[in-house]
Amino acid sequence: MAKPVRLKGVDDELQKILDANMDEAPARRRAREAFKSIQLGIDHILFKTPSDGLKMKESYEVNSRGLEIFSKSWLPETSRPKAMVFFCHGYGDTCTFFVEGIAQKLASCGYGVFAMDYPGFGLSEGLHGYIPSFDRLVDDVIEQYSKVKEDPDFSSLPSFLFGESLGGAVALKIHLKQPNAWSGACLVAPMCKIADDMVPPWIVKQILIGVANVLPKKKLVPQKDLAEAAFRDVKKREQTAYNVICYKDKPRLRTALEMLRTTNEIEHNLEKVSLPLLILHGEKDIVTDPSVSKALYEKASSSDKKIIIYPEACHALLEGEPDDMILRVFNDIVSWLDEHSKQ
Repeated sequence: MAKPVRLKGVDDELQKILDANMDEAPARRRAREAFKSIQLGIDHILFKTPSDGLKMKESYEVNSRGLEIFSKSWLPETSRPKAMVFFCHGYGDTCTFFVEGIAQKLASCGYGVFAMDYPGFGLSEGLHGYIPSFDRLVDDVIEQYSKVKEDPDFSSLPSFLFGESLGGAVALKIHLKQPNAWSGACLVAPMCKIADDMVPPWIVKQILIGVANVLPKKKLVPQKDLAEAAFRDVKKREQTAYNVICYKDKPRLRTALEMLRTTNEIEHNLEKVSLPLLILHGEKDIVTDPSVSKALYEKASSSDKKIIIYPEACHALLEGEPDDMILRVFNDIVSWLDEHSKQ
């Protein structure tokens, strides 16, 4: 198990909720409810965007596989959205907490934003951090977002995929399954390949593959501290502890192998990517490999593509960098969305 964390300003009652086993969704939902106001009160630039003028809605819906999926939307209250942005979150993450701040910022710029927690992550049903099949996960996201896109209020608007880290792999797989369904994709540090430093040695990998066939849910994969690897700003790195329903244990065997298999598949199909693309990556990213983002830019058959590599920046471009870098990345995203929404 991940080590229990003692958070500043948290009493014993709240600490009990935090230390509970969060393998199943009810415990994660209790923790999120108990910590919601504390989370949004932390001193991070993402939580300083006023939510006035935004219409926000949370919902739980049972999908075709019988899983209860949590989703959230952020819409401008008094104007029609310029376009719809469909968020695909990173590994272990949730569409609450940091994503909440990202979504509010995009919505305050005139965009309708939709996000969901994948099965097994955040507030959605399923064993915490477990991906038995990456393709099935992608199909769950397509099912959820297709319902929104078919809504008469939004069906005539441009629709963009927004993928962060593992969510970049989800977004690319959605596009490869639906090549003509999207107006474009914004990929932030996309997981087209896991950086070599984050992958176990070959012999360890072979052993893990064998064990995964027998114990797919076991948490046995060695992993470096993701927050330390991803967050350049030390204060923001410490704030990741407040993302209380984020999966922080060692990766489950099947999950790790599915991520490796998927990145390998994407890396060998880069030329099939054909939609308008904005790719953003930190030069010093040691979680996902920026060289593969460059390869995606070069090999994608998209006639409309742009890549920005940020010097000195690490993996968490929108959450873990100094404020000036976070604002710079946001400005690049919003400028690109504005230009492509007009088209």
